[in-house]
Amino acid sequence: MLVKFISSETGEMVMMADVARPLLQAMGKECLARGVITQGEMLLAAQALERHVEQGSAGEQLPDEEEEAEIPPMARPVGLKQRAWPLINMLRRTAAARKESRILWEAAADFATDPRA
Repeated sequence: MLVKFISSETGEMVMMADVARPLLQAMGKECLARGVITQGEMLLAAQALERHVEQGSAGEQLPDEEEEAEIPPMARPVGLKQRAWPLINMLRRTAAARKESRILWEAAADFATDPRA
């Protein structure tokens, strides 16, 4: 399932629900079909995501430079940092804008749990 994030300042961004779920949970948000991140929550949410990335990246097993050079670019693993960065950027840029700024998200249904589990 896709989750679309819509910023009043930066436009739209789409993620798969299995990627969006841990990011929203790290920000303290429920993974409902629709939600909002208000102006007052954005910087705190960005900081929470950055902490989550730091903690999560420490446990990631990424290939070293030699191994990575052998892997075609499109087949290289995408880590938590790369997945979270666009949302962190959206949060920071939207927070720096007008007082009325907001970020909404929407999905086809609630996605609090992984349907594959």
